[in-house]
Amino acid sequence: MTTLPILYQDEHIVIINKPAGMLVHRSWLDKHETVFVMQTLRDQIGQLVYPVHRLDRPTSGVLLFALTSEMARRLSEQFERHEVTKKYLAVVRGAMTTGGRIDYPLKVRLDKIADKFADHDKPPEPAITDYQVLATTEQPFVSCQRFTTSRYSLVELTPITGRKHQLRRHMKHIFHPIVGDTTYGDKVQNRAIIAHVGTRRLLLHAYQLSFCHPMTGQMMSITAPVDDEFGRLMDAFGWGDKIPI
Repeated sequence: MTTLPILYQDEHIVIINKPAGMLVHRSWLDKHETVFVMQTLRDQIGQLVYPVHRLDRPTSGVLLFALTSEMARRLSEQFERHEVTKKYLAVVRGAMTTGGRIDYPLKVRLDKIADKFADHDKPPEPAITDYQVLATTEQPFVSCQRFTTSRYSLVELTPITGRKHQLRRHMKHIFHPIVGDTTYGDKVQNRAIIAHVGTRRLLLHAYQLSFCHPMTGQMMSITAPVDDEFGRLMDAFGWGDKIPI
């Protein structure tokens, strides 16, 4: 039975470190999946939980749930007012030199079945991501025939808006796709990392969530450690001391 790591819990909220590869809730789009965060957490703590935000299935990290519908409403309003700060760690292709801001509108990604009646001509929506380079490395293995080594960067990503797959799409847009991304990433680089490091997961981790507790008024900043697979790559690249937590 799966046990979810609880980072914080009181009578109003519970915050977990979501494992990579786990769906947040049941979806008819993946009928064969049997394990979900919401149901697992409900059974683990013995009470209903209410989602406030979400993480993509391959993304790990801080995930906040309310324990009442009223608390869920109040927290959701903070997200809508952009009063919540989310910070992610990502390993990307290439050596990045400076931080900056990606201001690139994104078209809504529609599912062929679930969104078949949606407006497919809707214009792109504003999307903004800030990024900071934490470390770079050059590794002695080939991932492209043009080069004899491979370069990667560890970056901190802060989404200012919250579009679907925003971080993954934005990093692809600036030609530094996130390693392990099977949708927007570099398949050659992904295979090289599997072969030489053994890491198969999407290297995107929601490591910090900061918000105001609706009941106490206290500013909270919750951090989540990376999992063993992410950590092995960090150690292999000499970045074990670069995680800002």
